[in-house]
Amino acid sequence: MKYELVVIGAGPGGYAASLKGAKNGLKTALIEADLLGGTCLNRGCIPTKLFLGATEPIAGLKAQQRLRLASGEIKIDLKKLQQRKKSLISATHRAMTANLKKLGVDLISGQARLLNSSTLEVSGADKQKIEFDHLIIATGSKNATLPGLIPDHQNILDSNDILDLESVPEKLAIIGAGAIGIELGQFFSRLGSQIVLIEAKNRVVPAEDPDISKELEKVLKREKWTIKTNTLVQKLESNQNSVTLHLRDEKFEVDKCLVAIGRSPNIENLGLDDASIETYGPGWIKTNDYLQAAPHIYAIGDVNGQTLLAHAASNQGEYCIDHILGQNKNPYPQNPIPSCIYGSFEIIRTGLTAAQLEAQGKEFSVTKTSLIANPIAQAHGAGYGFIKVLWSEGRVAGITAIGYNVSHLVTLAQVIVDQAWSRDEVEKHVFAHPTLDESLKEALLNIT
Repeated sequence: MKYELVVIGAGPGGYAASLKGAKNGLKTALIEADLLGGTCLNRGCIPTKLFLGATEPIAGLKAQQRLRLASGEIKIDLKKLQQRKKSLISATHRAMTANLKKLGVDLISGQARLLNSSTLEVSGADKQKIEFDHLIIATGSKNATLPGLIPDHQNILDSNDILDLESVPEKLAIIGAGAIGIELGQFFSRLGSQIVLIEAKNRVVPAEDPDISKELEKVLKREKWTIKTNTLVQKLESNQNSVTLHLRDEKFEVDKCLVAIGRSPNIENLGLDDASIETYGPGWIKTNDYLQAAPHIYAIGDVNGQTLLAHAASNQGEYCIDHILGQNKNPYPQNPIPSCIYGSFEIIRTGLTAAQLEAQGKEFSVTKTSLIANPIAQAHGAGYGFIKVLWSEGRVAGITAIGYNVSHLVTLAQVIVDQAWSRDEVEKHVFAHPTLDESLKEALLNIT
C-alpha cells in the first residue's frame, strides 16, 4: 500500500495534520499504536481540566468562607467523576473516528517502524508494509523517570496513574513543581489531601517568571501546602499502603507519591536510524527550520522537543501540510507559544521572558499591575496576583500573569505580543468594565 501522506501518532498534532492533508486531497493514513487523541485527550489536558472544573465550586466556596460570606460543604463523588471522564473521552474518540472516516483518512492500528526513508512496517493485528511520499512523526512524549523515582503504579504514581484514582489520599507527595504537579496538586488539595510539593530547582514553576514563582508560593502556602524547593528525592520506597520518601537529610511517609519530573520522547522501536534520523538530548528528534528530520520526513509536537503543548503540536502539523503542498515555503516561525496553568489560581505566559530578552542582549522595561482591586477577582474572593508586561524598543515583547481566571486573557495577550503593540496602540482600544481585561490595560499603561 502506498500513501501520499502517512502520519504516525494520533495526538493533537498528528490528528490535525491528517485532517488537513486529507482536506487538501492527499491520500492519507494515520497510524496509532494506542488511543486517538494522544496524551492530551486521554491522560493529560482534557481529564485534568475536567477534574479541576468539577471541583471548582469547592475552591469558590472556600474563597467566600474566608470572607465570612458563606458556609457549607461540597462533596465530590470521585468514582462518578471517573465515569464521566471515561464517557467524555469515549465520545471524543467516536467523534474523531467519524471525522477521519468522513475525510477518507485510513486509520491503522499498530506500532509503526521505519524500514528506510520511504517505507515503514506496521505491527498490529495484520503486519503490513506501507510506502509514503511524505511522513509526519507525531508520537508525542511520556512521563520521564529517574533512578530511584520509578513508579510502581500502586503507591508511586505517574500522571497517568493518579488520574485513575477512585479514592483520595490523605497525604500526597508531588515530586516536580511544573504545570502537571501544580494542577494535579490543586485537584487533590480541593478534595482534602495534604500536599507536600518537592522541587529540585530553587523555586516552584521554574519555567515561569521568578515573580510568578514567588506569588504562587505565597498562594500555595496559604492553602497549607508544604513546599520543599532545592530538594532532591534520593529514593522512593513503596510499602504496602504508603510511600517513604528519602531526602538527603530526612525521610517521611505519605499515602501516595506522584512523580511529575517532566517528559521524554516516544521514539522506541520507530527505526529512526534506518531512515537516517538524528536525535538529541534524551531522544528528541532533531529537525531543521522546516520541521524536517530527513527529506520528506517531518517531526512535530512533543517528539521534537521544541514546545511540549498540544496547540503547538496542532500548529506544527498544519504548517507541515502547507509546506508539503508548497503553500508555505517559509521556515516554521519560532515565535513563543502561549501557555497556561489552570486551577483556582491560573498562570499565563506569552511572548518572551526577561531571561530570553537578556540572552538576546536586548534592553527591556517592565510595567505591572496588581489584581487586588480588580472587580472580577474581588467578586470571587481572589484579590491576589498580578499582570506583568515586558517592553523592548517601545513595544510589547512579553506578558505574564497569575491570578483568578487569567487564562481568559491569554489570547488577547498573545495578539498584543504578536502585533507588538506600542503604548499608543494600547490607548486607542476600549477595554470593557468590569473585566479582567481592564487590568491588562492597566498593566500595559502602568496605571496603578
